[in-house]
Amino acid sequence: MTPTQILSTEIEAPVLDILKRERDQALSAREWKFRLAGYGYAIKDVAGAQVVTKLPQGTEIGVLPKQFH
Repeated sequence: MTPTQILSTEIEAPVLDILKRERDQALSAREWKFRLAGYGYAIKDVAGAQVVTKLPQGTEIGVLPKQFH
């Protein structure tokens, strides 16, 4: 995937549930990202968008919805 392409697939509902639950419990964005790593997920910035990836391969899952920013 080139840096100008952004994955446009939607993130599955169970993954979104984990993202939301952990975001609600975290005190900061840094802590949230740390907590997500425990579930095998990461968030990276790609061309101005935040993309959820699967660890350890870094496989892109989809763009993080705006309500999580």
